[in-house]
Amino acid sequence: MVKSLILRQLGEKMRLSGKEAMNRETSMTFTKPSETIQMRLFPTPTTLTSVADFVNPETYTGLASFHKYWGKKPTESMSYLIENCTSKGDIVMDPFLGSGLIARECLERNRRFIGIDINPFSIEHTLFLLSLPSVQEYYQALIEIEQSVADKINSAYKTSDNRIASHYLWEKDKIVSIWIKPETGRNRIEIVPSPNDLNSFSAYQSYRPKHFRDLSFFTNSRINVKPSMSVSDIFTGRAIRNIDLLIEAISKYPLRLKRALLLTLTSSAGQMSNMVFAIKNRGNGKGGRNGDGNKVEVGSWVIGFWLPRTHFEINVWNCFKNRANKLLKTLPQQIQSAYSISNEPSSIGSSAFDAWLMNADCRLTLMKIPTESVSFVCTDPPHSDRLPYLELSELWNSLLGYNVDFDKEIVVSNAKERQKSKTVYNAEMTEFFTEASRVLKKNGYISLYFNAKDEESWQYLKCIEKTSDSLKFVGCFPMFYSATSVVQDNRKGAMKSDFVILYQKRQDNGEYQLSEAFVNMPGWSSRFPEKE
Repeated sequence: MVKSLILRQLGEKMRLSGKEAMNRETSMTFTKPSETIQMRLFPTPTTLTSVADFVNPETYTGLASFHKYWGKKPTESMSYLIENCTSKGDIVMDPFLGSGLIARECLERNRRFIGIDINPFSIEHTLFLLSLPSVQEYYQALIEIEQSVADKINSAYKTSDNRIASHYLWEKDKIVSIWIKPETGRNRIEIVPSPNDLNSFSAYQSYRPKHFRDLSFFTNSRINVKPSMSVSDIFTGRAIRNIDLLIEAISKYPLRLKRALLLTLTSSAGQMSNMVFAIKNRGNGKGGRNGDGNKVEVGSWVIGFWLPRTHFEINVWNCFKNRANKLLKTLPQQIQSAYSISNEPSSIGSSAFDAWLMNADCRLTLMKIPTESVSFVCTDPPHSDRLPYLELSELWNSLLGYNVDFDKEIVVSNAKERQKSKTVYNAEMTEFFTEASRVLKKNGYISLYFNAKDEESWQYLKCIEKTSDSLKFVGCFPMFYSATSVVQDNRKGAMKSDFVILYQKRQDNGEYQLSEAFVNMPGWSSRFPEKE
């Protein structure tokens, strides 16, 4: 097996003995744990987050970049808000949890946390961040999975001359080229598919998933889906069979480890799909290695469920292995102290728990939370019709084994059969704010990341003071950032900033005491923001 880059650098310096020596041949696929490659994303903070950190956030690295999730916000902004809106022991709530990065920021700062999201993936990803496996146990599980299924998966990609293909280049419904990784060097080997290669693919063509459900889509041209589409449109039968093998191998592990392994699968699933587009003749125009002007490079799944005419089918084991090696670089050496987590809103406020994570409609869950029990609400709510997160997460939720309650999602969707209009959206967001105001402590803040291009999407925010007898808009400031998003940075018309909009709940004396930490923010304004 081909060694990973880091193993090529470090492998010969390691002394392998006993069980490690027995596993040497298989372990070359994965980056062996070493102190020299640990990059901890969430160190316990020793200093407060500064305004400069907020204004100039770093791009996402480590665990924050391990799994795609659209609309991530810089962790520096979350930590600044937490530090300046709360004290140790306070409860922070995010009722639209998303990627869940805020949960770790809270707990590392000795705050307690409530996270709610209608998206099952959001809860799974947050639980992963709060209960990481050690690098050693994750590594050992990868070795065992490799020994169990790698050969079975690779057998589906054997060429007629008994080599293992890494990529198949498709033109619509025809394989036109097969790529093979050489034993030495970096230049790929390209071969023309033989009848035996085509027969190998056909053997799996009618395969249907056994360990994950089919996909549920609506009619949404914005993300290129329709109800008639199925998992067989997104993956080849060969890929589905190999994903099944991975899920079956992963299923035997304890929950914390199983969750990390399944998220490794979901984070690599896009590259296993038919959505990986081929990039032709990019760069200086010199073409491929032969200078023939036909250079082809591998693209990726960016957003939506686009099925390009010219696309790649990539070896499923290679996709999983590459993503696993990325996670190996970031996991802690030892299992960290476990946080106590509940999914029962009735237990909120109990000192027995550090966090509460609930996969539910936030409006219904908020009704079960005690009045004035939350010190700070910090959230990135649905921005009208910017991105249908739940519909986009359907692939991941399928692989994770979750069914999804689309009806209760607060969103504006282009899928007409969902009847998620802007009028409904504004009414549902007003319901949310009514309950959020009730659970918020006096003098507490609600901080929202928000922006939208149309006036109607701002309606519920402008009406909050009319619908709540205790919340007041106190100010806002712009936040410019990039999460290294291809969509955000390059799509025409994509927004490159949000506003951080602050509301505060009045004290018993009817006064509002605004923190100077916000008044001094660059771009601070006491006027309501204008739409972009």
